[in-house]
Amino acid sequence: MSTDSDLTFAVSAIRADGQWNLRELPARATESLSDLIAELRASRAEGPVVGLLCVDDDWSVVLRPVPGGVRILLSDATAALDYDIASEALDTLDIDAPSEDEADASDDPWPEGDFDLLEDLGASEQIMSIIFYDDDLYGAEQVLRVADELGFADELADLVGMELEF
Repeated sequence: MSTDSDLTFAVSAIRADGQWNLRELPARATESLSDLIAELRASRAEGPVVGLLCVDDDWSVVLRPVPGGVRILLSDATAALDYDIASEALDTLDIDAPSEDEADASDDPWPEGDFDLLEDLGASEQIMSIIFYDDDLYGAEQVLRVADELGFADELADLVGMELEF
């Protein structure tokens, strides 16, 4: 899908009055989990808030602030070996990062986190598993598939300058 291997973005999706409102977040939200969460919490929305992160079109994170914490789904735990924000996500999930040997031995996606974090919004645990265990999907494609399940894929593609191809 994407030919730009450096495609990195963070977006907030806020649902109000049955409509999703999207906003691209500042670059710092792509580098620090605490900054990403702070940006999402700053929206102070009445309805659900979902954060979507894509890093280098290689891996992605879906997160959702909830009272007392945050729910996270990381597409590839091996990203924690090279990216601080992925390491922070695993720390928040209280999951150890894989070793270099484990990462080298695995050719399959290694998602970790809450597969049911969007269940109440229409993206079931089963659908999220299918998306995140598909080794043919790049990070941006994963995020677009999630957005499609929630009903705002076109808006997301327009916002971050991607083509919708499914």
